[in-house]
Amino acid sequence: MAQLCLRGAVLGNGDGSPAAIDTVLFDKDGTLSISEPMLQTLAEARVVQCLLQVQQRHPERLADDGARTELEQLLRRAYGLLPSAGVHPAGTTAVGSRHHNLISTATVLSVMGIGWPESLEMAHAVFAATDALHGHGSPHRPRAADGLHDLVERLVNAGVRCAVISNDEVAGIEAFLDNHGLRDHFCGLWSAEHIPCKPDPGAVHGLCEQLGVPARRCALIGDANSDLRMARAAGVAVVLGYTAAWSTPPPLDGDFAQVADWHELQVLASTGAPCPGA
Repeated sequence: MAQLCLRGAVLGNGDGSPAAIDTVLFDKDGTLSISEPMLQTLAEARVVQCLLQVQQRHPERLADDGARTELEQLLRRAYGLLPSAGVHPAGTTAVGSRHHNLISTATVLSVMGIGWPESLEMAHAVFAATDALHGHGSPHRPRAADGLHDLVERLVNAGVRCAVISNDEVAGIEAFLDNHGLRDHFCGLWSAEHIPCKPDPGAVHGLCEQLGVPARRCALIGDANSDLRMARAAGVAVVLGYTAAWSTPPPLDGDFAQVADWHELQVLASTGAPCPGA
């Protein structure tokens, strides 16, 4: 059990009292990992594959440059690809599951006048052609956020357990932990394959039940309002936004505590001593 201190101030319960934390639940993409380069590559590839699918099956839909440009722009907006570069940190590619993004793709195709059953079939073909660019199969593997290993070591040394709650699939979560030597420090996970998945507060309750810890003894750290609102609704004691993983900072609600550098977060075994810097 420990207390978390942000820039010297103890993070507390909703009533202002210091929170005693047994477990920290981490989002993965954009929190544990710097995933934007991989996600941008994935989304760009999906755009290209989608255009190819339409060209092959319905060339009449791309009979002029204007139609092709319209489809490309619809896909880019659906995936949250930014006009300059990068991925919108609150967009579908950044926050949504594979299934969410597949439905977005099919929706864009249906807007172009393709029937829904075929739109779904084409979306599945697009994703089958690009899945190797994502997660454990990606040549653009996400790197661990700066300072993450040190933070996890400090949590474990203070007796705090770590777990992952993510909309990635189990294989992608496990591969990230394995690739960065973190597997032994994480004792549980909740993925897009679990029911319910994020952002349902039941996802938090399911992971807490798996771990045998009440939500009021947990902290949750994520990079999206959907994560933080979910945690608050689930009764998580400490809800913290992480802002440093994207080229465009995520638009988090101002009433959530936010951290931009893992070294700003101190871990204090619950001995009653003040936080460093307090």
